Amino acid sequence: MLIGFNKTQNLPNQILSECVYKVKNKQKGGDLMLPEITEDEAKQLFTEYSMYVYQTALLITRSEALADDITQETFIRVFRKFNTYDSTKSIQPWIYKITINTMRNMLRKQKWLKFIGFTPETADEDLIENKIIQNEESLQLWKEINQLSLKSKEIIVLHYYAELKLSEVSEALGIPLGTCKSRLNAALTTLRKQMLENEAFEFRKRRAYHETN
Repeated sequence: MLIGFNKTQNLPNQILSECVYKVKNKQKGGDLMLPEITEDEAKQLFTEYSMYVYQTALLITRSEALADDITQETFIRVFRKFNTYDSTKSIQPWIYKITINTMRNMLRKQKWLKFIGFTPETADEDLIENKIIQNEESLQLWKEINQLSLKSKEIIVLHYYAELKLSEVSEALGIPLGTCKSRLNAALTTLRKQMLENEAFEFRKRRAYHETN
């Protein structure tokens, strides 16, 4: 895998409880959240996939508050739309598709809030990365990835962090497989160029330091 991430954390049960409460309030009866999914099944889905969803949102948005909101809204939609999931296919791309769409909607809303003068919460860059990324080498690599466009970060996170196949990434992003491949190649080309430029810059800095000392 390209990047070493911390996938052993657990999200607080409060997020799951709020998801269950909000979905139940939309249903009659309350015992089942949807005819196709029980509360126990919903809890199992949340336990298995919530940290992946949260860390994906956190890496891309760089906001803990926004990542919390995206995670909660994603699973509310997962539970409500579970009857639309094709059980003959892997569930991961389906969950990530909902995650990406939810994240994009919230980022558009955030841009609008900034436009009208409201500044959403942001987190310290190193705090975010140190919470998720396990080693120094991966941390430096992620700092380079973070300079890429949103579309490039999405595809890198889904392919190398979530470990989706490119066919699953294309499904999650709602783009053709050929577009997915070309977008990933372009992202990696840009990333390599950035890293070479930064290495050259660091080399010049070190040489200048030694020449003056």
